[in-house]
Amino acid sequence: MHIGITEIIIIALIVLLLFGGKKIPELMKGLGKGVKSFKDGMKEGDEEEKKENEEIRKS
Repeated sequence: MHIGITEIIIIALIVLLLFGGKKIPELMKGLGKGVKSFKDGMKEGDEEEKKENEEIRKS
């Protein structure tokens, strides 16, 4: 399933109508913070897993 330019424009217009021009930057900022937090959490999980694997190998 492919999303074309027309569909993207329609979705953008609906979002603009629902939230208004002033709210959209705030929503995008919150979304960006959420994505960054998720990525940081994933990195921490990977680092902890590597440490545990090293400790197991040392034992």
